[in-house]
Amino acid sequence: MLKLSFHGACREVTGSCNLLEYNNTRILVDCGAFQGEHFSMARNLEDFGFDPKSINYVFLTHAHMDHCGRLPKLYKDGFRGTIYATAATRDLAEIMLLDAAHIIAQESLANNQEPLFVEEDVVSMMSHFAVLPYGEKTLLDGLFKVCFRDAGHILGSAVMELYFPEKTGEKKIVFSGDLGNSPSPIIRDLETIVGADVVITESTYAGVTHESKTEGREKIREAIEQVIAQKGALMIPVFVIEKTQEILFELNYLIENHKLPRVPMFLDSPLAIKAVAIYEKYQDLYNEASKALIKSGDDIFNFPGLTYTKTAIESKRINVTPLPKVILASSGMCVGGRIPYHLHLNLPDPHSQVLLVSYQAPGSLGRRLLRGDKRVTVNYSETDVNAKISLVNSYSSHADEPRILEWLGKMNSPKPIKVFVNHGEEKSNLSMAEKIKGLLATEVVVPEYGQEYEL
Repeated sequence: MLKLSFHGACREVTGSCNLLEYNNTRILVDCGAFQGEHFSMARNLEDFGFDPKSINYVFLTHAHMDHCGRLPKLYKDGFRGTIYATAATRDLAEIMLLDAAHIIAQESLANNQEPLFVEEDVVSMMSHFAVLPYGEKTLLDGLFKVCFRDAGHILGSAVMELYFPEKTGEKKIVFSGDLGNSPSPIIRDLETIVGADVVITESTYAGVTHESKTEGREKIREAIEQVIAQKGALMIPVFVIEKTQEILFELNYLIENHKLPRVPMFLDSPLAIKAVAIYEKYQDLYNEASKALIKSGDDIFNFPGLTYTKTAIESKRINVTPLPKVILASSGMCVGGRIPYHLHLNLPDPHSQVLLVSYQAPGSLGRRLLRGDKRVTVNYSETDVNAKISLVNSYSSHADEPRILEWLGKMNSPKPIKVFVNHGEEKSNLSMAEKIKGLLATEVVVPEYGQEYEL
């Protein structure tokens, strides 16, 4: 018998954690952190709702923190099974989780509470990773098969196909993970899945149609020209993985093709710099256009005027760099990393600008800036918001509604008999569910947290 329960990203975007039970085998697909103001938020510290010791396998769709961020806690609480992922996901998850351990240590000290996990938990957990390639069905313990398909979301991201034998024949269950906003400037496109019996799909951008990449590039160019003219600072909060690399790619295009005058630009994130190195390691996962650019001699992550700032001293030197300037810093929701430091300094300046290029979770500083708050708390200090706040929807690494429906609509051999809609705010979940019903004429469920569903 197959049973499925959801322990995160239920009628919300973050905290992905899906438990699949097949006879006596227990499988997790993702084990993510809930994201908001701090790692130490109460929900991340809570028990999982299942016994970590009982989990045999974890399949990790990709290395974003809302999908991998509680893996070290899972290990700390007793998990000793195997974590399967692509090689790129393994490498990216390692740097992300080690960095998170340092942030968590600081938070736990400040809040006088037990840390969610420590660096030793990450190091020990990493020894439980096993790598699988894309496109190959792998039989595990003679019980079931798994196949990774390219999700086109970030480097190494995968859609999970799981195959279980039953009396009536093999049952195929597909977990979308996060679906990519293809075509990406750098990585390969989202793969088509020909059919499935049951699908668990994300709905982050249900109800949204993204701007084109051309529109996004133009908005970046306009924002830079505005701060040049006004002698301000342009701050671009970026996620370490994919968002950083895509924005660098676009800036490289604008500079190399003389679409912008030279202006000091900074990638102010040691973690993002490490992620760039991992991207360069896995160029075989790039699309053909990116491969051709590199073959022609173009360094797609570097260009005249760009400075990588690894150390705290180098970061502080940005302050004394004359205006105008452009600063890319993590995190994409303005929580953690070095971006709060730059926001605290520059938000009061009406000549400066914040360009948001990512999803902003409820409770995050980025969401408060996006909704127009004129006074916010940054690094425990109240700060006036006089800088311009802008939004670009082109660079979401998530598929928009038309792309999700297109991806689902191509599953017809067989057509799904049941679809679960998660990883979206409740309104988005419910809206997407109705559209999928109309598209596939099948049963569609918006799951409840912790509730068990028989497949």
